[in-house]
Amino acid sequence: MSEEIKNVQEELNEQMQIRRDKLAEYEADGIYPFGQRFVVKDNAKEIKDEFFLKYDGQPVVIAGRLMTIRSHGKTAFANIRDKSGDIQVYFRKDVLGEEAYKYVKMLDIGDIIGVEGELFKTQVGEMTVMVKNFTLLTKTLRPLPFAKIDENGVVHDAFNDPELRYRQRYVDLVVNPEVKDVFVKRTKLFNAMRQFFNER
Repeated sequence: MSEEIKNVQEELNEQMQIRRDKLAEYEADGIYPFGQRFVVKDNAKEIKDEFFLKYDGQPVVIAGRLMTIRSHGKTAFANIRDKSGDIQVYFRKDVLGEEAYKYVKMLDIGDIIGVEGELFKTQVGEMTVMVKNFTLLTKTLRPLPFAKIDENGVVHDAFNDPELRYRQRYVDLVVNPEVKDVFVKRTKLFNAMRQFFNER
């Protein structure tokens, strides 16, 4: 086994252990982070498409997978992805409270969360949900295989091995959203063809 592969495996094992430690902390606090009931009322695409018509400053309830998170002390920005697309969410310690904000720091990329909050536009014009309350719906115990880009613009560790992508289609659908678009378009095409022939 090469030294590089060994280092990657050790890093992966360390990340998986950190996530399991967080899971144990949730359970010690009486939070079971798998399969909680959460009723979704909105989706990312609809919110963006109809922001000015009905969503500006209005409450929204969405859920999705955490794709990025950027913490800045007492605040954090994150992107979550639902079935329709991505949307930015904004956590503030003074809005959520000290106890709830503790759990923001325990979030990892890949976790699925439900968010209740109000929609606003940032100074750079990005539609964002100010989080008033959030629920951890699923704790991800394995890190997602996201590509890393170095200072020279070279992509490393991209999830692009064809055999691996076919064997782990569920991971491929998470990290490569264009794959899901192909599935959706293919399904619509087959349904349209089937309808055409059935009608004749």
